[in-house]
Amino acid sequence: MNAPNVFETMQLLGLQARQASRAMARAGTAARNRALRELARLLREQVEPLQAPNQRDLARAQGAGLAEPMVDRLKLTPKIIETCAEGCEQLAAMPDIIGDIVGMKQQPSGIRVGQMRVPIGVFGMIYESRPNVTIEAASLSIKSGNACILRGGSEAIESNKALAALVQQALQVAGLPKEAVQLVPTTDRAAVGQLIAMPEFVDVIIPRGGKGLIERISAEAKVPVIKHLDGNCHTYVDDPSDLDMAVKLVDNAKTQKYSPCNATESLLVARGVAAEFLPRIGAVLAAKGVEMRGDAESMRLLAGVPAAKLVPATEQDWSEEYLAPIVSVKLVAGLDEAIEHINRYSSHHTDAIVTTDHRHAQRFLREVDSASVMVNASTRFADGFEYGLGAEIGISTDKFHARGPVGIEGLTSLKWVVLGEGETRS
Repeated sequence: MNAPNVFETMQLLGLQARQASRAMARAGTAARNRALRELARLLREQVEPLQAPNQRDLARAQGAGLAEPMVDRLKLTPKIIETCAEGCEQLAAMPDIIGDIVGMKQQPSGIRVGQMRVPIGVFGMIYESRPNVTIEAASLSIKSGNACILRGGSEAIESNKALAALVQQALQVAGLPKEAVQLVPTTDRAAVGQLIAMPEFVDVIIPRGGKGLIERISAEAKVPVIKHLDGNCHTYVDDPSDLDMAVKLVDNAKTQKYSPCNATESLLVARGVAAEFLPRIGAVLAAKGVEMRGDAESMRLLAGVPAAKLVPATEQDWSEEYLAPIVSVKLVAGLDEAIEHINRYSSHHTDAIVTTDHRHAQRFLREVDSASVMVNASTRFADGFEYGLGAEIGISTDKFHARGPVGIEGLTSLKWVVLGEGETRS
């Protein structure tokens, strides 16, 4: 597809999305929920047929030498499809917040003033690898009464086309415009440049992928962007803490899956528990082939762990998002130094403390400046589905509009509404 055709294609998608967004804003709760339940049904019905396009994507990715974590993100397994279906059903079962009026107060003039929750309108979603994002984005768009234009990575084009076709089928069954969810049909990168520069059609852009992609979108977009750049998540093992719990949580947070942005990349350990804790967690991580990049103190404590892959940490390691079986390890004096280290090196995505001290837990929650802050839980829970949002459109580390996993509310805005009975301003 040449450049003029890309421009025309994107303009058409934008125009259709804007028109569909008005129909979606008018649509009742029942129609939107019906589309979601129908989509869940279609996903389960099409588990086997969806494997063929997904296998084509996987074969092409492996043939192109794509890194294993990226290939892993491409997989559309029956379990992943079932999770998508459950997310659609969870969204359908949730209350409809569109049209809610909050904070209605009568003013001295006699008018009543409040705020109504309304759809944003049209959002553009640019993402890499994971084809399940197509369903998460589409389902949240439907529930929130928006329209969306989705641009997945070229590596997942076959899977995304198949999933988008199911979404449009579900919309039509519910009597809603199929153009409410559109997939950019070309892998031409010029389409991205067009999508992020159409403020007449697109109200917000949500990039979800590698740091390079998000930095480019943030720099070049002519519409607002909801984003996070890195997922350098920390788990801090406090003194005092339940060390059995700490071993279990750190193991899960690091090794349950290496590729997501909510996997723990940095392990901080209080010196008071380090001599007992580090050899224990080191043995668990070594058995799973995880490389540990530590400061001098942690290296000494881990030196006796059989088969441990130990590498002296550099300054860069404290800021690194590995997305791989690698973890940085640092000993700290206690809570104050842990909080200081996290606020300096964290990407402000998700950070956790393991502690039995309630006061330490409360200080950690208040003082760590991240979108999700956890006590005695795995960082892997930082996810819209796990938070009960039904699905997530992404995770925001910005401090305005939306922060953390972005669900239905993050795809809406509030407008002021005024109710009067003939009042005039004096």
